[in-house]
Amino acid sequence: MNKNTKIMIVDDDENIAELISLYLDKEGYETKKYFNGVEALKDFNLFIPDLVILDIMLPQIDGYEICTEIRKKSAVPIIMLTAKGETFDKVLGLELGADDYIVKPFEPKELLARVKAVLRRYKTKNADNRQLVIPNLTIDLSDYSIIYHGKKVEIPPKELELLYFLASNPNQVFTRQQILDNIWGYDFIGETRTVDVHIKRLREKFNKNDPWKIKTVWSVGYKFNSDYS
Repeated sequence: MNKNTKIMIVDDDENIAELISLYLDKEGYETKKYFNGVEALKDFNLFIPDLVILDIMLPQIDGYEICTEIRKKSAVPIIMLTAKGETFDKVLGLELGADDYIVKPFEPKELLARVKAVLRRYKTKNADNRQLVIPNLTIDLSDYSIIYHGKKVEIPPKELELLYFLASNPNQVFTRQQILDNIWGYDFIGETRTVDVHIKRLREKFNKNDPWKIKTVWSVGYKFNSDYS
């Protein structure tokens, strides 16, 4: 059920981070632990989590600032974790974009229930909004259709999923391996050249006059370059 659901755990208390990771791993989630906010933000675009469990009191950069930075580029669910229980702290975290809030000390089972609830709400929300509309292009995952300059374009499912993934994250660079993991899955056995072939086919379907394009970032990967976002 939780296969390929990645959770970023950010807490400077290694014992708590390990405890959270242990319980989530048992449920089938893939977890990665960070003990300071700088490393977490640095690795965010590489790990691409489906949910972030974020402590507020952190060295170098606190959870509030991390939450703010994440919200500038992602709608990924965030659960704030802190020893503080005052209403002000809860309200501030939620106003900055957190999806839920749990106070230390906590029961691991309660945190697990919160994780499942937040992910469920997020997935339900996204299921109702699987259409992406950008200038001259509409990508609809609900019926796997593309409308380009008002006309329907026939496109293979994997190409459509790839285009939707890149266009949903404008101006964000993804390595070929990240694209493979997100579109083909972590158990995909094949070469990263698969991505290059699909990108080439996508480019052939669109002209160069639109305010967006799939750009090659040499020695790194690809990004959906846009002038409208």
